[in-house]
Amino acid sequence: MRKQFDVTVDQSTTAVDALADASGLPKQRIKDAMAKGACWWTQKGKHVRLRKAKRELKPGTRIQLFYDDQVLARKPETPTLLENKGRYSIWFKPHGLLSQGSQWGDHCSLLRLAEIKLNTPCFLVHRLDADAAGLMLIAHDGKAAAALSELFAGRAMTKIYRARVAGNLMADDLRLDTPLDGKDSISRVTTLGRDEESDTTDVQVRIETGRKHQIRRHLAGLGHPIVGDRLYGGARSTVLELEAIYLEFKCPMLGKVVKISV
Repeated sequence: MRKQFDVTVDQSTTAVDALADASGLPKQRIKDAMAKGACWWTQKGKHVRLRKAKRELKPGTRIQLFYDDQVLARKPETPTLLENKGRYSIWFKPHGLLSQGSQWGDHCSLLRLAEIKLNTPCFLVHRLDADAAGLMLIAHDGKAAAALSELFAGRAMTKIYRARVAGNLMADDLRLDTPLDGKDSISRVTTLGRDEESDTTDVQVRIETGRKHQIRRHLAGLGHPIVGDRLYGGARSTVLELEAIYLEFKCPMLGKVVKISV
């Protein structure tokens, strides 16, 4: 079942009661959906998630429930906290975990899991494909988020990935610069090793820009799609062999160079 419920209450009531009346769903299922981030309302002028089922609503209050039983039934993979630096933290995101949630829920996202584990506000700084794994930064206040995001936007962040691609790809800092979505896009590829038996090649990719699916699209365009890339390579493997393995940047808060690797 995938359905949206849009409710404007005409009398004082609780959020769970209003949604139960509008949807016909059991209250326990509504509470679960709310806890997993599928309910929204406007608070202090911002459209935000409403998780408290017993929240008292005044007449005229509008709430929305984006209910998808398949999304809500998903079990999140467990991320690893590598280091908490106070104003931001460093995580290893596993394959299959979202960077952030959608309107249908956020319980399978790194952002929400970090918020729960650290019990502190969390702000997204950059994204990593759900199918990919690797290093991510999460900020814990608005100013830190803006400063770290600027490093990515200003190409002041060194980002290195490891991938396994189909076929024999011999490269030494090969520059791939095919524009993506009308924007300049630069990836540099270096061969790490070759597996004759599986006819695959391990490569290191350093990206100077951060376009959507940049590495996947550049390598597929070269004729060497990433193993497990069902979107650009037609593969049926369940795991995308792409991992963010290294970040280096000058911390805008401390003025020191930070190097992170896995």
